[in-house]
Amino acid sequence: MDYQDPFEGSMKPVFHQDEPKQEATETASSTGPDPKPRRFSTRLIALCLACALLGGLGGSLATHFFGGGSTEIQVGDRTPVQLQTVNTDTRKAMTVPEVYANYIDSCVGITVDIVTTNSWGIPVTSAAAGSGFVITQDGYIMTNYHVIEGASSIKVTFVDDKSYTATLIGGDKDNDIAIIKIEATGLKPVVMGDSSKMYVGETVLTIGNPLGELTFSLSDGVVSALERPITVSAGKSMKMIQTNTTINSGNSGGPLFNLYGEVIGIVTAKYSSGNSIMSSNMASVEGLGFAIPIASVKDKISDIIAKGYVTGKPYLGVSIQDVRADVQAYGIPAGAEMVYVAPGLAAAKAGIQEGDIITAVGDKPIKGSTDLIEAINGYKAGDSVQLKVFRNGGSQEISVTLDEQNSANTKRFEEYTTKRQQEEQQKLPQQQQQQPNGGYAFPFF
Repeated sequence: MDYQDPFEGSMKPVFHQDEPKQEATETASSTGPDPKPRRFSTRLIALCLACALLGGLGGSLATHFFGGGSTEIQVGDRTPVQLQTVNTDTRKAMTVPEVYANYIDSCVGITVDIVTTNSWGIPVTSAAAGSGFVITQDGYIMTNYHVIEGASSIKVTFVDDKSYTATLIGGDKDNDIAIIKIEATGLKPVVMGDSSKMYVGETVLTIGNPLGELTFSLSDGVVSALERPITVSAGKSMKMIQTNTTINSGNSGGPLFNLYGEVIGIVTAKYSSGNSIMSSNMASVEGLGFAIPIASVKDKISDIIAKGYVTGKPYLGVSIQDVRADVQAYGIPAGAEMVYVAPGLAAAKAGIQEGDIITAVGDKPIKGSTDLIEAINGYKAGDSVQLKVFRNGGSQEISVTLDEQNSANTKRFEEYTTKRQQEEQQKLPQQQQQQPNGGYAFPFF
């Protein structure tokens, strides 16, 4: 039977299986009638040649099995990189390893204990983890507000395994920043940069505590977008730095560095699989992380250190909700409806009532809760604001002098709303009663 090469047009010899090649026949005539030993020898030579043609692994195997040389392991002779770790010049770009080496001592892992009460009235302690970074030599550390919110104890750990108990100095929930302090001196603070000078495509990196146990992990990426408006909670939005730097549970509160060793953002959140923004410890989508621009909060840090809160922030003392579309079908205007109005605070003192709908602030139309919050945040505590209010089928103008958002005013608001919700729960049928949700269910400010 003839064997024909399947590749059309190729010039290959055709062999007959039932008769030897000419070379084998000639050899047989000179050495004896049996050509088989010679055929085996030819095949062995062919096998050796095939092994010799194989590079790398083939050559190693040939050496090992057939001899002909010594087996060697190749070892590189790269000169170790000497990383600069002192006298950082932020006018000169560094490599990613150099940024890490310079500021790993400025980064911390944060663990907190949170005590809550379950439906049986029994205290339950849970743990959470996050990241942070040193901002002063005498122990002030910055992180996210949501990392330490509700914490009964806060522990800070450095890369050398030294741990400290931290005290909460204060924070700003709206901007998701908080300052904690440890009793230590001689720490290495980070260098604050200017996030307004960043550009899309610039390399950035973060050092954090992913999963709460992979401490001091480095990840890098680029700036994907700047001033990205992101809704962080009901009625509240922030303009953030978008980055593809890997962010996971526990990275929240960590620094976002540029290659000059400057902190230009605070890692805070990423998109979830449901296409909504949330803290990094609840998300699953990769490549969509966010950081708070340091320029937007830098001036608030000294306020928090000095007073525990950001001074001058306006406060109405209300919780609000959007007017539903089905209600608007009956002639009720779009706007922000007052759900709770706490006595003794700005809105109540001006005559705002629960159920009122704010449809304008000055000349700016208000279509919902987000519009109202953004409009009021454009003012400062002590400013007088003209509100257009829809009540009982008609509109009226009401002037409000804004309070300051501080611990005393927010405590007064929370006590009032908690009491109101407890009263409302008692009026519900037994099967519908639930545990109060902490004083408010809607955006408040």
